[in-house]
Amino acid sequence: MSVLVYIDTLNGKIAKNAMEAVQYGSKIGSTTVVTNGAIGESELAELGNVGASKVLVNRALTTNDAAQTTRLIKAAAESVSATTIVFSQDLTGKAVAPRVSAALKAGLASGAIALPEDDGAIKVNVFSGKAFGKVKVNTASRVIALTPNSVGVEVGSGSASVEEFSADLGNGSYTVKEVKKQEGDILLPEAELVVSAGRGLKGPENWGIVEDLAKSLGAATACSRPVADIGWRPHHEHVGQTGVAIRPNLYIAAGISGAIQHLAGVNGSKVIVVINTDPEAPFFKAADYGIIGDAFEVLPKLTAEIQKLKAQN
Repeated sequence: MSVLVYIDTLNGKIAKNAMEAVQYGSKIGSTTVVTNGAIGESELAELGNVGASKVLVNRALTTNDAAQTTRLIKAAAESVSATTIVFSQDLTGKAVAPRVSAALKAGLASGAIALPEDDGAIKVNVFSGKAFGKVKVNTASRVIALTPNSVGVEVGSGSASVEEFSADLGNGSYTVKEVKKQEGDILLPEAELVVSAGRGLKGPENWGIVEDLAKSLGAATACSRPVADIGWRPHHEHVGQTGVAIRPNLYIAAGISGAIQHLAGVNGSKVIVVINTDPEAPFFKAADYGIIGDAFEVLPKLTAEIQKLKAQN
């Protein structure tokens, strides 16, 4: 079976969720990667370590324009006779996967969290991650959008061949005026550990205790929507139904009540720890561990204990 995986490298690197998608595809069949190629050939060749046999690079695509990206992927899929096209369900994947599905007249399984089963059924997240469903695609080809952090990455040894690939990209659907890159040592969509806070922190000047705990854990920081809306934290840190959906191994939430919109973006977390002064906060019902207490007291104590453990080891 021929598999095509699209990855975005416009940020100048191969993200973890991209490697997940490549390895996922390699477990289905012989995998070719197509990319906009904003990184070097040697780095692209290393995709062989996660199962790619070939990488097609189009360096003419310099934006995440959905229309042009769709044309590139359609051309690549036809060139390798791909019957399965895989995306990571990140912002680009959410915008482009449905377009590719329509362009190729291929069924779409969005939010996949496991490899296709023997009968071809694909397990997916439904109802904003509150339940699981199974999708069976009956078209000749299929498009799968893989939920980030739902499958592990096992890095082996190998090297993929890298080829320049040209395609008629047509006109873009918009003009890029300015590009701002997300900052931070650990990008939120890729983070396995996340420390988040809400209005219970009372102001942006108090975020140091959140950042201190995150640094001690090697975690990313996040926030609730109201915090981003009032400008305490940047919008790229907003997690929830209308923000970034994450699936870390550990999600620590301090001073967040746990409205359903917030839970929709974080309930895929493997372990949720909630810290709140209100014992009736809805978030406690979704928590694996709960601490009824003041974040201003609890977070520094957690940070101190983690630093103590690290010093001992």
